[in-house]
Order: sequence, then C-alpha cells, then structure tokens
Amino acid sequence: MTVCLQCGQENPEIAKCCLACGAALAAPGPTLEEERKVVTALFADIVGSPASAERMDPEDVRARLAPYYGRVREELESFGGTVEKFIGDAVLAQPPTEQRRDLRISTRRTPAAKGKTGPIPLRGNRYEE
Repeated sequence: MTVCLQCGQENPEIAKCCLACGAALAAPGPTLEEERKVVTALFADIVGSPASAERMDPEDVRARLAPYYGRVREELESFGGTVEKFIGDAVLAQPPTEQRRDLRISTRRTPAAKGKTGPIPLRGNRYEE
C-alpha cells in the first residue's frame, strides 16, 4: 500500500493519484540505509601564516607557499598518505588506508615525526633554516 503524503489515505500500489484527495502519489524510491564510518583526517597549517600573509602581495604569498606545498606532499606521500587539498597554508590529508583507524600509528610512522626531517624552510618565517 502507498500512503498519500497529503491526506494519509492508503492507496493500492497501482494508483498514481490518491483515491481520496487526488494528490499525486510519490513513486516508491530506493531506500537509503545509513552507515556510520570512522574517518581519520590529518590537518596541518603554518603557525602565524595569515598574519604575515596579510602584509604580502598575493604573488609573494604564492611563491612563499609553493616549496611548502611540495615538501608537505612529499612527506605525506612518503609514508603512503594522500593529500586531499591545500587550503591557503593548510593541508588536508588522509593517512594510508591501513592506518586510518588509529591516527597515533599514522603520526608515529611519518618521517617528520621520527625526526628524519627538519622543519620546512619558509622565507620570511621564524622556521627558516
């Protein structure tokens, strides 16, 4: 039986309009089942970057961030991570599939977390090498 959304009347499956009020009956669509998933994401940005970027030309900001984008992508991909997007000076990434359930494992396995890399050099930043 199909129930009319307007008046609540039950109608036979073959009815295209409600037999009581004449309203069009919605065709039964596929039912969507909800599914809960655990998602692990890595988000990182440069401390103080917005304040320094406000005083710079857009071209200079882009030139300053280009090496950062490359180095961050290289570091994340070196342990199997995937960069989803860069948003200004921030990076949104996913750790490797087998590590997504436990971010503690992901962060311990990154080369930077193991101390195998130094800070990412940025011109005009206190972290400059």
